Amino acid sequence: MTEPTSLLFQEQENNKLSSKNDVHTELTYDARSFYLNGERIFLNSATIHYFRMPKEEWRDVLMKAKLAGMNCIDTYFAWNVHEPEEGQWSFEGDNDCGAFLDLCAELGMWVIARPGPFICAEWDFGGFPYWLGTKENVKFRENNETYLHYVQLYFDQIIPIIRKRQLSAGGTVILVQVENEYGYLMDDEAASTHMTTLRDGILERGIDVPLITCVGGAEGTIEGANFWSGADGHYANLRSKQPDTPKIVTEFWTGWFENWGGPSAIQKTPSLLDRRIMEILRAGYTGISYYMFYGGTNFGGYGGRTLGDSDIFMITSYDYDAPLSEYGRVTPKYAVTKNLSYFVRAFGSLLMESEEIAAEQIQVRHPGGISVRGRQTGQEKIWFVESHKDERETVNVTLEEGRTLPISIHPGQIVPLLDRVQIAEQVYLTAGALMTGNEMINGELTLFITADRGQRSVVELELGTRRESVAGNIILKESTMQVLIEQDAGRNAYRFDLFHFQEPGIMRFEASGIAIRFIILDRDAMNRTWRMETADGQSLRYAIGFDDVDVTGAGQVKGMISDPERTTMLLGDWLDGEQTRTGREFFTQEVETQPESASIAVEDQPAWVIPPAPPAPVLRKSPEISRVTLTAKQRSASGHPIDFSEYGQDFGYLLYECDFDSTVDGMMNLVLPNIQDTARIIVNGAEQALVRQVGAAAVPIQVTQGENMLQLLVQHMGRLNFSPYLGEHKGVTGAVYLGGQVQDIRRDWQMESETDTSTGTEIGTIHLDEVNSIRGGTVLRRSFTLDGMDRAVLVGAPSKGLRINGIEIPMPAYQDWFAFQTLDISGYVKPGVVNTLEMPYSRSPLNRLELITYLHEGELQDWRMAGTDALLPASWESCNLSEDTPGVITPGASYSQPVWYRWRFAKPVTAGHHKVNLMLRLTGMSKGTIHVNGHHLGRYWQIGPQEDYKIPVAWLREENELLIFDEEGRTPERVRLLLDEMSRYPWVMAGK
Repeated sequence: MTEPTSLLFQEQENNKLSSKNDVHTELTYDARSFYLNGERIFLNSATIHYFRMPKEEWRDVLMKAKLAGMNCIDTYFAWNVHEPEEGQWSFEGDNDCGAFLDLCAELGMWVIARPGPFICAEWDFGGFPYWLGTKENVKFRENNETYLHYVQLYFDQIIPIIRKRQLSAGGTVILVQVENEYGYLMDDEAASTHMTTLRDGILERGIDVPLITCVGGAEGTIEGANFWSGADGHYANLRSKQPDTPKIVTEFWTGWFENWGGPSAIQKTPSLLDRRIMEILRAGYTGISYYMFYGGTNFGGYGGRTLGDSDIFMITSYDYDAPLSEYGRVTPKYAVTKNLSYFVRAFGSLLMESEEIAAEQIQVRHPGGISVRGRQTGQEKIWFVESHKDERETVNVTLEEGRTLPISIHPGQIVPLLDRVQIAEQVYLTAGALMTGNEMINGELTLFITADRGQRSVVELELGTRRESVAGNIILKESTMQVLIEQDAGRNAYRFDLFHFQEPGIMRFEASGIAIRFIILDRDAMNRTWRMETADGQSLRYAIGFDDVDVTGAGQVKGMISDPERTTMLLGDWLDGEQTRTGREFFTQEVETQPESASIAVEDQPAWVIPPAPPAPVLRKSPEISRVTLTAKQRSASGHPIDFSEYGQDFGYLLYECDFDSTVDGMMNLVLPNIQDTARIIVNGAEQALVRQVGAAAVPIQVTQGENMLQLLVQHMGRLNFSPYLGEHKGVTGAVYLGGQVQDIRRDWQMESETDTSTGTEIGTIHLDEVNSIRGGTVLRRSFTLDGMDRAVLVGAPSKGLRINGIEIPMPAYQDWFAFQTLDISGYVKPGVVNTLEMPYSRSPLNRLELITYLHEGELQDWRMAGTDALLPASWESCNLSEDTPGVITPGASYSQPVWYRWRFAKPVTAGHHKVNLMLRLTGMSKGTIHVNGHHLGRYWQIGPQEDYKIPVAWLREENELLIFDEEGRTPERVRLLLDEMSRYPWVMAGK
């Protein structure tokens, strides 16, 4: 039976479909796009999380998004940031999300607000506060009474902040998202009850802009898709589900997250990014949210954990290989998104109004190795020419009426070809090169034409309609380059054969009485081209030739120049007019206008200076040191280890400690049936092992006959941020056992004889640590005995349908691609006999599949515990790291115990000509945490892929304190502060 729809929802639906000719500030939509005040808008949205950087960095990052052609900001709201402890709300300083939304409005940016309550985001617990997991009978992301009670309290705080800044209240919030990626857990029908509850909770608090969802829908919302590739398939799915709504990519994954010990995630290259964006435009989407546009940093303990293996813990950097780096620097991917966003801005009306041309109606001729798809509105067309060749070529494409254009195209590239697109009254454009600008600048219709350096491009202007030419011709006024212009008198069309140098070219001419200007750029020059528009749209300027650009609150434009000989151009309504000059001339001007500046006299040259790069701050050679003696005094009330939340601690460290007697002197296994974080195992003061693969573990330790002391130093490495199993017990919980065995059971599985599909050979025995090519679902069998044990845990990647001795093991919420389970199978195994495992083949190789067996009599008792407070530095002593001084510690050695190091350093000294970023390199260290001036900068672990750690300049003082906690006490002789590469390049005032 269908649930009744709320009256609030019905009222919003009635308002949502109001006339698109309405002049009020409101957002409406049809099947193609959104409308703002009756005008179609293409949503170019940058995903930026306010909680992943200091507040002082917000403006620079948001401005970079605006300069890249983004017209919208997409942000999550992190519940655990705003309510770190129950009832203690924080909306000040770096957590002032309302100020972030206000700044978006000030810069003229729309906002997509995503309040969750679940956000994923590779953020600890998916945004839930840690204490929520301590509530009795709570179940997350479902209509659980306890869970919803706290969600409603959270909505009471966060939704009014958004409501006050939505369109109807004079703000710029245009869309609000309900939940997040719920479709990954269950289908729409199963999800409808919970999604409806959350939807109504948002509506009841006054949100009246359209609601959206991503990956899974809800009645009365617009569903978007999250992906990196497969644009066509996702588009078809959305269109079948919601034919009357705009198609938007709610998360276009520009890069990917990284985890400790994993590879660097740089597989999504700039050229692939270019292709994927073109696939999105070709499919017909009219909204793209770049996730991430700027990733930022997982400061403190907020980096999360995801499934796919037992130890996928997020690194501290959330750079994400995004267009804007963790340090706010532009990257090659930034150039890609900027250039294509400029293209979308120039020809968005065509993209938003068009429908795909059926394959049988395409009348375009092209050579082999090339394919063409098109979109059309009226008589205007855009063709997407795709290369399937192995190298870059210039290919010819013939359009209707025999019009043939050469196109330079790289392997795998998709190039947009504009076909008779109207750019002015009676002026139509056909272009086989990327057009990245098309607007009036200082009374001239200005078009930017981009191609690779050394390539030629052909642009054609036709005067008149397709059926009738108009009187008149093109009158060339000025050209800074040689250009071949051919006229087709029969169509009154003019063909421009252009060459792309590294020096920008300009052509001015008149067509049908309209002043037109071509700006001809190579791709590098286009990468350094910046469009600047005030929030009210009254001022428009372009700057060409700057590596980076910033616009101050007062409207001053500053540019970074890495090559003083590069030509720069200023176009538009600059106070000093349009200009062309070299970077060196900008520096000369600054010296002339600021005589107090230092200068270098050059014979027969005017005084000029290129400011030298600032030096990186230096740490004192020998830091102070505080050695930590591990000791736990607080007895666990339950007698066994408890997790972080039960202990009352959100992040950091827990120390577990107990004494035990051993009748033997030698090696024994320590069995941890439930451990969810890395742990250092210490016996009698000596470290025995570092547990990395978690879920469950069996660790060999050295014990002595008689009394022993066991200590487990556990670092909270982040809660699951995406999983059907949210809310795991962090740290160690439940009983711990001495004795037992562990078997890697990935090998020697048996199956009925089958033919390998890749080799044609017969298969009988399967090794799941190898690549195999057998049918999915094929039943595999393996036997084992308990060898005197009475308890068993299976940990790793079993398949759904696992059976033990003929009985299927329940795996609620199992998802095959999560690839990790910890199953207590003690109730299914039988002592003294052969036990049989059966499971259907799903995939291989598996990273882990272990059987841990042990005796319940081996449980360790009477545990003591201590939290992070017990590990803080108590007193400091000097630490001499000099290699030349006799008796000092050897470089690269270790104190063999946890140690704090403390340094002082001065803030980087810079003049106004540099913008610096500071990072910390921890060569030679082990694992721990970093702190500067009381700010927790996050975890570190020198197993890669992260090597450097961001120190926000906004958190520095004139004199600064750096603290490093190292679990092993590694000596820090190679720890140093660095400036990022782009800190060395100077900035100049470009104009206002």
